[in-house]
Amino acid sequence: MQLIGNRVSIVKEGNVYSVVIMPTDKKWKTGLLFLWLFAWTVCGVIVCTNYFTLSNEKAKVILIVYMAFWAYFEYKIGKAFWFRRYGKEKLWIKNRTLFYKRETNKRGKTKEYDVDLVNDVKIIDHNRGNFFVQMQESFWVIGGERLSFKHGGKEILFGIQLNDEDTEKLHKEIKKYLGKI
Repeated sequence: MQLIGNRVSIVKEGNVYSVVIMPTDKKWKTGLLFLWLFAWTVCGVIVCTNYFTLSNEKAKVILIVYMAFWAYFEYKIGKAFWFRRYGKEKLWIKNRTLFYKRETNKRGKTKEYDVDLVNDVKIIDHNRGNFFVQMQESFWVIGGERLSFKHGGKEILFGIQLNDEDTEKLHKEIKKYLGKI
């Protein structure tokens, strides 16, 4: 097994090439994300229970709109926490087929790609000064992919929030292996 940084491992056994990318190496951040999720949940429950004490119809409508936004962000934060705690990215090549799976708690959809149609493995360069790039690279969001490849004209993204050094090393390793087959 070859390790790249603290989050990426590569295994080459026989005709199988496997890459596993863990979501984080900072457990304290996951703990803070849990505290945020807990506080968000408690606040939402408190606001929701006050709905029944309201007599003004306009206030009830405003509260319903607020609760819709709250529920959306509750889902997004919960999903991010669950991925940070129990998730990982898996990419493996076996029998001239590339498999990719974004797994959470051993669940996820495996996507298959013919290696002969995989091309243009590249590093995604982000403009670090862009607000939206900063949001995608934040800890509470599942996003900020750093690598991609093309398959049949479609761009497939992977390598969630890898740092620059790990991205470079993983890019070289994958290109080197794909060049061999």
